[in-house]
Amino acid sequence: MDKRLQLTIEEQRQLIKSVQDFFLREQDQEIGDLAAMLIIDFMIKQLGPVYYNRGIQDAIKVMGDKLDDLYGLQIWS
Repeated sequence: MDKRLQLTIEEQRQLIKSVQDFFLREQDQEIGDLAAMLIIDFMIKQLGPVYYNRGIQDAIKVMGDKLDDLYGLQIWS
């Protein structure tokens, strides 16, 4: 897995608990730590790159807007 998408132990614990709580609340089904972690891994692999790339694109847009603002000041003329 891409190192940028790896979770800390504490993040894993929190997410496992959240997934287990979700399944119990929404599906009335208890799932174990392994099942929850497999779901989390799947979601990270599927959604992680999408949101990472979206974040990069947003950052590029912000930087482009800032550069446009600088060019609009015409400080070089």
